[in-house]
Amino acid sequence: MFEVLHRDPASQARTGRMQLAHGVVETPVFMPVGTQGSVKTLHPDELDLLGAQIILGNTYHLWLRPGHELIRDFGGLHGFSSWRKPLLTDSGGFQVWSLAKLRKITEEGVRFQNHLDGANMLLTPELSMEIQAALGSDIAMLFDECPPYPCEKSYAAESLGLTTRWARRCKDWITEHDPLSGGGPQRHFGIVQGSTWAELREQSARELVELDFDGYAIGGVSVGEPEEEMFRAIENSVPFLPEGKPRYAMGLGTPPQILEMIGRGVDMFDCVMPTRVARHGQAFTLDGPIHIKNAEFERDGGPLCESAHPHVSGFSRAYIRHLFRAGEILALRLLSFHNLHFLLALADGARTAIRDGNFLEFKDSFIRRYTQA
Repeated sequence: MFEVLHRDPASQARTGRMQLAHGVVETPVFMPVGTQGSVKTLHPDELDLLGAQIILGNTYHLWLRPGHELIRDFGGLHGFSSWRKPLLTDSGGFQVWSLAKLRKITEEGVRFQNHLDGANMLLTPELSMEIQAALGSDIAMLFDECPPYPCEKSYAAESLGLTTRWARRCKDWITEHDPLSGGGPQRHFGIVQGSTWAELREQSARELVELDFDGYAIGGVSVGEPEEEMFRAIENSVPFLPEGKPRYAMGLGTPPQILEMIGRGVDMFDCVMPTRVARHGQAFTLDGPIHIKNAEFERDGGPLCESAHPHVSGFSRAYIRHLFRAGEILALRLLSFHNLHFLLALADGARTAIRDGNFLEFKDSFIRRYTQA
């Protein structure tokens, strides 16, 4: 399913290749987020034009609306959304804890009132696996609890124990049902938890590796902790994960953070930020983010960035600013496309640098210019 192809001599960065049911994914890879079965404002053909290899769908949202059984009847999320390349679905657990009006975590699962109509719901490890099998994703995430930041060590330890027990239940469900997706096996990733405590991160990683999943994610990061704590969570997890399986840092991040994580041996990333900030007028550039609605761009005839994709490079900053001020939907589409291209191109550049053996130089040069350091 996964093979490491190249290793950078001066860091833990590596390139790899994942063979999934709907195609091959080259890593390191950034994965655009399609929460409701759609990457906001973009057509699947535009995602192809961007070179997106794999996108995400959200189990919680798609379970509530329109329902996993309806999506299954349309050929899974691939058929329902007309996306033919690989898909990853999260477990739904994070959304339960972040969006539910009321929730109660028990050994059974999580009881909550959903954010749409307040209906009482129960999401269990088995149901999460069942929903993701119906969605037909290439990669399904195990059901876990994401502890808040900050939290007491005792809570983090208790939460970790629950995540491991839920992982065993997910494993039992997978073994019993052997879900298939698009003519090939659905892969399953465990999620390392443990908050900010090194020994808990090690414990979580070791317990999940013993259960032998197809890949491993590092969860509970980018939940409000300082950046240095985020990096430590990665550093305290990666050494205990198998060399021959993919590693995924969930919900990250800014362009510099992505490069820092690649240097620490992480292969996969996702984040809603590129399209979210685009809808508010922020565009990534090699010299750092800009806010296109600012008056300084009123007469700026240049492109968003010197590295902009040809799909958007013909539009001036002045024109895109005008579109935002006029309330034109094209503004959201252009900036969403641009920001995703920026991160996908960054991952592509990282892969090239790792192959060439100069990743640290590439990383440091990019971050210096981006942060104006």
